[in-house]
Amino acid sequence: MTHTRRRSPRSALLAAPAAALLVLAAVGCSSGDARLSVTVPTPSPEAAAYCEELHKELPKTVTGLERSDPGPDSVLTAAWGDGAIVLRCGVPRPAKMDDVQSEAIDADGVNWLLEQRDDAGPRFTTTYRKAYVEVTLGAEYAHDATPLSAFAVPVRATVPDSL
Repeated sequence: MTHTRRRSPRSALLAAPAAALLVLAAVGCSSGDARLSVTVPTPSPEAAAYCEELHKELPKTVTGLERSDPGPDSVLTAAWGDGAIVLRCGVPRPAKMDDVQSEAIDADGVNWLLEQRDDAGPRFTTTYRKAYVEVTLGAEYAHDATPLSAFAVPVRATVPDSL
């Protein structure tokens, strides 16, 4: 025997507004004004001053991707390609820097700690600088640190060595 579930008149009245809310929520989520949201670091005043200077020097494009800064607006964050590349300045010193097995790379005179993230692209954090600059790359850059070259000149010019 097959059972068919029937809606009571009351449940039909409740279903219509619920469906309308779902449609409105979907429209709101797909708004063209939606911006990537990034956690803004809380650096020391000294590091924040270096970050503010760095922000002024950051490139308009990186590997052909246009700058599209995340929300909330801050001189401590920047992004390119709708989040394919995200920079945060003034982040805390990564614990991974204490690991003698950690990997680092040099990109045009700036040393970066490399952290591979599960199901995401790599995260790089400057080393030996008075403010830590973090760059996260999308999964499409899993084996390509090329974007770091775009940050070498601005970082060297605005964030002094800590040595």
